[in-house]
Amino acid sequence: MIQDLLTFAVTFAVAIALYPPFIRLLKRRRAGQVIQAELPEAHQRKAGTPTAGGILFTALALVGGALAWRAGHAGAAAPLVGLAAGGLIGLADDLRKLRVGSLGIPARAKFPLQLLLAVPVAYLAHNGHQWPIGPDLGAWYWPVAVVAIAGTANAVNISDGIDGLCAGLSIIALLALLFGVPNAQPGEKATGLVLLGGVAAFLVYNRHPARVFMGDAGALAIGYAIAAMAIAQGYVLALLIAGFVFEIETLSVIIQVAYFKATKGRRVFKMTPIHLTFQLEGWSENRIALSFWSAAAVAGLLAAGATRWL
Repeated sequence: MIQDLLTFAVTFAVAIALYPPFIRLLKRRRAGQVIQAELPEAHQRKAGTPTAGGILFTALALVGGALAWRAGHAGAAAPLVGLAAGGLIGLADDLRKLRVGSLGIPARAKFPLQLLLAVPVAYLAHNGHQWPIGPDLGAWYWPVAVVAIAGTANAVNISDGIDGLCAGLSIIALLALLFGVPNAQPGEKATGLVLLGGVAAFLVYNRHPARVFMGDAGALAIGYAIAAMAIAQGYVLALLIAGFVFEIETLSVIIQVAYFKATKGRRVFKMTPIHLTFQLEGWSENRIALSFWSAAAVAGLLAAGATRWL
């Protein structure tokens, strides 16, 4: 436990020190957030805020994971490759948004790419542990694992919409997987703790009013890493429980789009993801973040309890 705390504390301190110059670098590079025209006025005022801040904590986690892997710690490979895969897709998407507006990589190309890069992550997660642990998925492991990895990455990304929300939810999910699940291997823990320290430091600068935004580079990397760790531990179902708030955010978008198309223009929610509906109802960003974090904390505790009998 002391080693875990030291890993977290050192990473947090390094990231806290590096974020101010990194934010200044993003400003010099004019890496400002482009706000979609349909978003509320509160979001329009954030235009130009430095984005892609997730690059730094992803880079730190990659270094930590690489050191753990080099030291021979079991379990480091899956989250390490997950961080790299998600980070690369997200970085490409962030760069495209900065060049051509807020469209990013088209979904018809982005999701197949996410599925493709989820395959090696699923392979490493499968072979990095004495599978199966928990329910034996048999041949279903591969489609379930690949979809779970890509789906988790997108769910985390969707929640990155208001100050502090995604970072806080990610911290809670990481805590649940690192300390609530009994099968975390040394490499998984080391990589996850460095990621946890980096995201916690990022939250200091991303809390309302945010000085920097996460961007896809950070959100997709977190999603891939979280899914890789859960799958390697054999708890795919626990991932669904721990990611409850991420899933609600995603389901709100799916329901809205499906209903809009089926009814030719009618809506279920004022705006999606669902956190935007709460914002239009007059909730402050801090209230939304705290409420969603509370729900995520309950889900994390339930996930930790569920691993005892799954």
